[in-house]
Amino acid sequence: MKYTVSTEIALPREEVVRLLADPAQLPKWLRGLVVHEPLSGEHGQLGTRSRVVFRTGKQEMECIETITRREPADLREVPGTSVVHFDREIVGEGMWSAVRDRLTEIRPGTTLWESENEYRFSGFFMRLVGLVMPGAFRKQSRQHMRDFKAFAERGADVREED
Repeated sequence: MKYTVSTEIALPREEVVRLLADPAQLPKWLRGLVVHEPLSGEHGQLGTRSRVVFRTGKQEMECIETITRREPADLREVPGTSVVHFDREIVGEGMWSAVRDRLTEIRPGTTLWESENEYRFSGFFMRLVGLVMPGAFRKQSRQHMRDFKAFAERGADVREED
């Protein structure tokens, strides 16, 4: 299963990149995040492997995330015409996923965040979930983007909604 979602964020790309790359900010916008801890490497850097745990209701899902692309490596001074790439592979029980994010300055003070998502499932249960509920994955990706946009633009914190 493959799909792409996108959103415009009313902030300069440098600010969007800084917020996305800061591990201290993740719980504020990444709904359901319980743990995001590096197992090897430094958070967000190419090759870093992290243990990630999400909770939805009473269910928890644990995955291993590996950063497979980060361009440019130094995000402090990115030319305005450049596209920032941040890709990761996520592996959990019965699931493999690749997320390819692109951040582009579409006009001064506005960033386009595009996210290509690909999922592959193994095992009867996960294949059934992929067949029966493909829209749930797209819906969750859109929700994460909406939550990040609200956090970045207005300081909204998903933990305060519960």
